Amino acid sequence: MKHQVQDLRIFKRLVGSLGRKGVSPLPPGRLVLEIGRFFLGASYASGTLEAVGPERLVVNLRKFDCFTFVENVVALTRLLRSEDRSSSHFRGLLREIRYRGGRLRGYPSRLHYFSEWIHDNRKKGFIRDVSAEAGGKPLRRVISFMTKNLDAYPALKDKDIYKRVRAIERMLSQRTIAVVPKKALRRQEEQIQDGDVIAIATNQEGLDVQHVGLAVRVRGRIHLLHASSLHGKVVLSHETLYRYLMRSRRRMGILVARVS
Repeated sequence: MKHQVQDLRIFKRLVGSLGRKGVSPLPPGRLVLEIGRFFLGASYASGTLEAVGPERLVVNLRKFDCFTFVENVVALTRLLRSEDRSSSHFRGLLREIRYRGGRLRGYPSRLHYFSEWIHDNRKKGFIRDVSAEAGGKPLRRVISFMTKNLDAYPALKDKDIYKRVRAIERMLSQRTIAVVPKKALRRQEEQIQDGDVIAIATNQEGLDVQHVGLAVRVRGRIHLLHASSLHGKVVLSHETLYRYLMRSRRRMGILVARVS
């Protein structure tokens, strides 16, 4: 109950500060960054969605991992561009964004892999996948990270849930995604807009995306506004996105999604 009260206070403070003049006149990308910046300094926490018991909608505006930070910002952007500013509408938007087809049907219905999150939310009209427009090259990955790392996902101890998640992984392994190679990013940065969702593609076995955040142009270069495990909070990175990618062999490039 205490956390619910805190979340509601944060929600009301955000709506009060950014939504005072009715439906926001700001373009989506600009509004994305206004909301993202509102959460600067908020704590980083992993596993906030892994509640005990049956899958339920978790609302947490106090602490984020990189994935939930982006989800909440996208939901709040849609909220502030509508006339309904209620907390119940926000919860409905968050549910629609977080779950496949917008329907909460147990643990496997959550969009655990970010490439599928982009695919599903494109179909629902929340975002546009502009990876190809930004110079992305076709790539197919074998997806198996969750079912090969059971210790990190206690829900998969249930045999039925395991089978359903494994079936989703096999389906995703047949899907081609567009990834902007990191060496090409300097040439393609002009195709990226403020507020775009940036997903860091990885060559780690079984995984598609290792980190996500929001694009911010600083002195003409793209930086990342994100929930950082390294810094323990939501930050705007001092280094450019290009330098961030080049610091690790695991980081292959980026996927780019634009909030609608």
